[in-house]
Amino acid sequence: MPQGEHIELHRKRYGRQLDHEERTRKKEARSVKKRATMAQRTLGIKGKMLAKERAKEKAVMKKTIAMHEERDKKHKADDGNKGAALPAYLLERDQVDRAKVLSNTIKQKRKEKAGKWEVPLPKVRPVAEDEMFKVLRTGKRKKKEWKRMVTKVTFVPPGFTRKPPKYERFIRPTGLRMSKAHVTHPELKATFQLAIIGVKKNPNGQAYTGLGVITKGTCASKGACHSGSGSGSGSSGSGSGTIIEVNVSELGLVTPGGKVVWGKYAQVTNNPENDGCINAVLLV
Repeated sequence: MPQGEHIELHRKRYGRQLDHEERTRKKEARSVKKRATMAQRTLGIKGKMLAKERAKEKAVMKKTIAMHEERDKKHKADDGNKGAALPAYLLERDQVDRAKVLSNTIKQKRKEKAGKWEVPLPKVRPVAEDEMFKVLRTGKRKKKEWKRMVTKVTFVPPGFTRKPPKYERFIRPTGLRMSKAHVTHPELKATFQLAIIGVKKNPNGQAYTGLGVITKGTCASKGACHSGSGSGSGSSGSGSGTIIEVNVSELGLVTPGGKVVWGKYAQVTNNPENDGCINAVLLV
C-alpha cells in the first residue's frame, strides 16, 4: 500500500483536465460496444467464462428491477370453506385481502437488498468530503496529512474500542457520538426516545455508512423482528437520507405472526450536529 495518496493530492492541488467529464462520458458510452465486440471475438473457454459472468450480471439486474417494480397484489381472501353455502347478507361482500405472494419476511429481506424504503425525505442535499472531514496534521513538523476527523454526528457500538493512534485514520470525537434518537411514530403521532442499534444506510456513500455517520435524511433501524424481518417498506431514490435502526421493544409492536418486533428503521429528519440531538421518523 502506498505511503502517500499522490494522485488524490495532485487532483486537489491542480484539478482535472478541462474535458475530463466529457471524456469519461464518451468512454462509458463506448464501453457497451467494446464489450459486445469482445464477447463476439472471444472463443473457447474464455468465451464461456465471459458469457457466464455476463449471464450472472443480467440475472442480478433483472432481480433488482423486479424488486423496485414490485407492487401489492389485491386478490379475494380465501374464506376456507369452499363447499359451504354463504348466507345471503355475505353474497355481495368481496373480502379483499392485500396479501403478497411471498411471506412478509422474505419480501422484506428482498426490499432491504434492493435498498427500498418509503422515506419521509426522498431527496436530501449531498454532503461534500470537505464538510464531512477535517484534515489533521500529524508528525513532528506537522507535515503528514493522512488523518481525518469526522465533523458530523456518529454512532459507534457499545463495545467499541479505538485503534492505536498510529493506525487510526478516521477519528470520531466522543462529543459527537450519540446512542439515542427521538423517533416519531407517524400513525400514533407520538415521539419516543429509543436506543440506536446501527446505521443502515447513509446516502453519501458506503464509507460513511461504515463509519456510522448520521446526517439529515439518514435512515436508522429501531430493531429487527425475532423472525428476522426488518421494517420499512416502499422505495426510495439514491438521494434519500440516512436510515438508522432503533430499538422499538418498548413500543410493544408485533408482526402478523405474533412475534415481537424489537428493531425498526427510521429516517433522520434534522441536522444532528446543529441541534445536539437526533430526530427521526419511523418507517412503518
